Amino acid sequence: MKRRHHRLWIAAMAVGLALAFMAPVQAAESYQLGLSLAITGPTSDAGNPYSKGVEDYMRLVNETGILGDAKVDCPIRDDMYETAVTKRNFEDFLDQGMVLFLSYATGANLALANDFTEVEIPVIPASFHKGIADASNYIFLPIASYSHQYVGLGEFVAKNHKGGGVPKVAAFIHPSAFGRAPLEDFKTAVAAGLKLEIVEVVEHGKDLDNSALLKRLASKGVQYVLCQTIQSPVVTLINDSQRLGMTAKSFGEEGKLTFLGAHYTGGNDLIALAGSAAEGFYWTTSYRLTSEKGPWTDWQLELAKKYGRDDKTANSHNYTNGIMAAQVAVETIRRTREAGKEINSASLFETLNQMNGDKSYEPLTTVGPVNYSDTDRMGVDTLQLYVVKNGVFRAEGEPFKPEFLK
Repeated sequence: MKRRHHRLWIAAMAVGLALAFMAPVQAAESYQLGLSLAITGPTSDAGNPYSKGVEDYMRLVNETGILGDAKVDCPIRDDMYETAVTKRNFEDFLDQGMVLFLSYATGANLALANDFTEVEIPVIPASFHKGIADASNYIFLPIASYSHQYVGLGEFVAKNHKGGGVPKVAAFIHPSAFGRAPLEDFKTAVAAGLKLEIVEVVEHGKDLDNSALLKRLASKGVQYVLCQTIQSPVVTLINDSQRLGMTAKSFGEEGKLTFLGAHYTGGNDLIALAGSAAEGFYWTTSYRLTSEKGPWTDWQLELAKKYGRDDKTANSHNYTNGIMAAQVAVETIRRTREAGKEINSASLFETLNQMNGDKSYEPLTTVGPVNYSDTDRMGVDTLQLYVVKNGVFRAEGEPFKPEFLK
């Protein structure tokens, strides 16, 4: 009888093993994201390195097990800076089960804001336009808005102007929502006591010669030109100023022009395109630069080297920008997993809104921590001012927060 039971036990084990080998192996969890941006077309000078930053960080996550045995699937689509293409990409990603969207342009985010709200999916954009966060509770700006950056530049001018009287400034802005949006906040700050005189607002076109504009500004006593646009028009502007001998050799030099700009006006590409004309250009962003050495610099350069990126990409602040957006997305997933919650749009949205106080996030790619809440969807509210010295952007002073936009 014992031998009969023994044979039955062996038979049962054999059947069990056979079934185990026949059953499909359960795959590790994979979380679906999606990135749509301009890899080609207008602003591809920013979108291309940004996409590589996202791609490289996601590869690092999957290869090193930052999420344990789980993986992140983040397909990257080129939308050529066309809103209609962005919308198609977004809808395709939703069909694939996307739980968080990495978006790009100001215009596309404004156009899709209602869609984001309707499907209740968190979005991390490459645009820092304050208006897109106002348009949807599901949009989380990675760093300080253009408004904060622009007002921060104005505060620096007001505090460091050495001449007599109130400093006279001109606003040189992009002819779009991206360019115009910070202007109202800037005017509000001036009305509230920021000691500046806004002499003229210039919405630039595609002018190849700004000589007449520069001479007009100088005739009105303007000493500071604050730029909120992209690099190419700034390059033309400062090249013309240098050619005319109108560029200040020191900050606020009397009778000369000092140029300052927000995030997308600056970076290494500005220096590469403008050469010596970029000398003395002041620029603000929340990102750390590889020209300022530190552990974050070594880490970024090693990441770029690991995935075969050229030096231009490795040292681009837009590469950093893409890395940081991916960092926030992955950290949100990690914290949600750690809390034992299912990974979906709702749980990630909840986690993002809790990313503040002692739960703030330090990505190290930025000069301050990421903080979000249900009333604050601007991640890093700290800025760093940089200035071109001897052909390289160098930090000017310590990180700061604009006082007039608290």
